[in-house]
Parts: sequence; structure tokens; C-alpha cells
Amino acid sequence: MNKRAALFFAAASAVSALALAGCGGGGSSTTASSTAAASSSSSSSSSSSSSSSAASSPSEESETLKTAAVGGQTIVVDGEGKTVYFYTLDHSGTTTSACTGGCATLWPAVISASAPKLQGVTGKIGAITTSDGRQQVTINGMPIYYYAKDTAAGQVNGQGVAGVWYVVGADGSLVQTPLTATMSSPTNSSDNSGTSGY
Repeated sequence: MNKRAALFFAAASAVSALALAGCGGGGSSTTASSTAAASSSSSSSSSSSSSSSAASSPSEESETLKTAAVGGQTIVVDGEGKTVYFYTLDHSGTTTSACTGGCATLWPAVISASAPKLQGVTGKIGAITTSDGRQQVTINGMPIYYYAKDTAAGQVNGQGVAGVWYVVGADGSLVQTPLTATMSSPTNSSDNSGTSGY
């Protein structure tokens, strides 16, 4: 009887082990194939979402930088006449912007897909790579920015903000003089001197 019980238990154990192994293998292989399917579906959806986001976001173009007379100073503006600024917490030759997080929302980087077209700007043009892989324009090694509260061409609402934001002179110098937002016609010369870094 003991031998029979022992054989019965041995056989039952073997069957249980095989059944468990079958479930485990099937479950594991189902899990693996589900995981593979999910991961394949996720990667195809992520690649379709990246291609759709690439398709839906407008392609970046080369910026134009030109000069305008504002408050008796000749300053740098973009192709639409929007003022650009230096942040004095950046340093000439920096490879990363000191303006991040909320700062970057209020002071967006001036981005250009390639070297900007220059009109009257004589400072040395270059670029640094932003955290999202775009090219932020630099003048004389300093990154340049817009101010979100400048809503129209020629506004200089960012001049002197917190004692660290200043407009940029045509030669890439920091202009610290108080300015009023009265812009005369931008310079339309096609001087491309100083272009480098792209």
C-alpha cells in the first residue's frame, strides 16, 4: 500500500509538474508574445506618432536677423521685426543656455535651421544645440532670445528686465540704455559678414 501510495504521489507530482510547466511555458510564451506584440504595436504607434508629429509640425526655416533703430539705438531684430535679447547669466562661448524651464517659456530661444540671413548685423553668428535638438542662434558666442511679452515688431518690453535681459546691438554688443518702443524701418542691407558656426 505504501508503495502504491508512493507511486501514486510520484505520478501525481510528475503530472502536476508537467501541467504547471505547460501553464508556465504557455503563460510565459503568451506573455512574451503579448509583450512582443504590445511592444511592436507600441513601437509602430510611436513611430507613426513621431512621423505624424514630424509631418504635423512645420519645418523650421532659416531665420533672418536685421537691424532696426529703436529709442535712438540700432538693435538686432528678426525678419518680422521682433526684438532679440541677451541673457547676462549666459557666457560667451557657452554650449548650453542658462535659461531653462519657466525661463525658456517666457524667453523663447531664437531658432534657425541653418545660418540666419543677415541684414546689417555684423556680430559673429553661431549656434548652440537646445535640449530638444534644435539650433539656437548665438551672436558673438551668446545665445539670443525673444521676450514673450513683446507682441509686435519693435517692442522692447524685455529691456533691462531683472537687470539681466538686454537688447543686442548690430555688432553683437549688449545695449543697456533704456529704450522706448518706437521702431524706424529696419536696415535692409544684405551684409552677411560675421556668419559662422552653422
